[in-house]
Amino acid sequence: MKKLLHKKIMLPLLAVVIFISTTAFKNDFFEIAKQIEIFTTLFKEINMNYVDDTNPGDLMDTAIKSMLDDLDPYTQFYNEQDVESARINNAGDYTGIGAKVLTLKDKLVIVEPYKNYAADKAGLKAGDEIIKVDKVTVADFKDDAANLLQGAAGTEVSVTYKRQGKVNTVKITRESLEIKAVPHYSMVDDKTGYIVLRKFNSKASAETFSALKALKNQGATQLILDLRGNPGGLLNEAVNVTNLFVPKDQLVVTTKSKVKKYNKTYYTKREAVDTEIPLVVLVDGSSASASEIVSGALQDMDRAVVVGTRSFGKGLVQRPKPLTYGTQMKITISRYYTPSGRCIQALDYWNRDENGKATRTKKENYNAFKTKNGRDVFDGGGVQPDIEVEFSKQTPITKAILNENLVFNFATDYYYNHKAEDLKSFKLSDSEFKNFKNFIKESGFNFETKTEKALQDAIVVAKEEELDGVINSEYKNLTSTLQQYKSNAISSNKTQLKSLLTDEIIKRYFYSEGLYTYYTANNLEIKKALSILNNPTQYASILR
Repeated sequence: MKKLLHKKIMLPLLAVVIFISTTAFKNDFFEIAKQIEIFTTLFKEINMNYVDDTNPGDLMDTAIKSMLDDLDPYTQFYNEQDVESARINNAGDYTGIGAKVLTLKDKLVIVEPYKNYAADKAGLKAGDEIIKVDKVTVADFKDDAANLLQGAAGTEVSVTYKRQGKVNTVKITRESLEIKAVPHYSMVDDKTGYIVLRKFNSKASAETFSALKALKNQGATQLILDLRGNPGGLLNEAVNVTNLFVPKDQLVVTTKSKVKKYNKTYYTKREAVDTEIPLVVLVDGSSASASEIVSGALQDMDRAVVVGTRSFGKGLVQRPKPLTYGTQMKITISRYYTPSGRCIQALDYWNRDENGKATRTKKENYNAFKTKNGRDVFDGGGVQPDIEVEFSKQTPITKAILNENLVFNFATDYYYNHKAEDLKSFKLSDSEFKNFKNFIKESGFNFETKTEKALQDAIVVAKEEELDGVINSEYKNLTSTLQQYKSNAISSNKTQLKSLLTDEIIKRYFYSEGLYTYYTANNLEIKKALSILNNPTQYASILR
């Protein structure tokens, strides 16, 4: 009787659940179909009836990008050229002139010619402004003009560029270039290995493995893994790199999504190379995504001491989805979580402020999690280092100076006015830093702080409420204080700015390879890492 009653209750209940879920799916499907139909008819009417000629491709491109802008910056649409560029980025293979290039509105700027590749052999230098590629003027090209430099190996391209006010034209033969995930590894001293891992492409773990084995053969009994400036890449490669230092079957990362099939756990699959070697991982504000998986997992497992500044805070996972006509979409499908359970996503794109900007989790709202040894670690915005190197943390004014390319431009001028010095002993003088301050002043650089903006908004409201007369003197005092702060801010950030200038100048003479060599002797973060590794008691106490 009980079984019969149970059946009578459960069967109708199951039917209701199925009906509700099916109805919900149908409602979603109807709403999607409805909106597509509205958009299709609107798009047709605009292109048929608008008073001026329209470009359907440009209109659609704007519509798609505007729609995706409301989600997050990682959900993106790729045309056929973009799909190929993404393939190159992940594979580590590239065919072109062999240079890192910055795309600006009316020109392409050579950021770095890769040593002994086509652009370098043709005499191009960092700071050169490309204004024409073959017969195409960069300023007139609507898409990413950097694509004009790419092409089949062996083909020739004519490049017209401006250098120090003079216009030159050079012919460059394109060639294949292997973009290394590990551009440098070496011994810092007789027992400390140093590996630079710059990106997580498909070769990242293999190259890191080779570097690690080579350094151990050279006598390395402790290691520094440099993930500074590494923007991330392939999630599987992050798991494989972590696996070099931790045993098989260890949880590295979990992804959680509203779509059940995207909920996954990633464990190490192989035996480690070395589970005991003392390890320091270097991170900074540009270490993101896969870099944060590695540093966060090693921190959670108490397998490494993390040194530097708080990482970027990208805890979102993307997956490519093929579309029609060879196009593609990269869509955010899930969030990732480190072994302790924390998501280190810093920005909330779904709860924006009144200006439409993504909000940042406040420190008081961070949640605490425990590492394997019971240490507190926190979510809410990047991987917080175990040992923070304060001077490396970019201040608002430093970020503004970098965004205006003032460090880069000063280094360009420096290169053409100074002969190369000895690499390891190079030091930017105080007089040159004074020249840099004058350079900033002459550039017309104007930095507005958030406090300054808030004060301006406050005085506008005060005028509306007829309170400006009451607070006017206080407002002037605050404004004057802020101006004084701004005039002193460059000097206050002298250590960091001199470090950034030194890095950029050294690359002009000795390329990135020379910069890494310079780092091993002079970089303050590496020196901090060394001091920790050379003090086993301190190293162990940090991880307890």
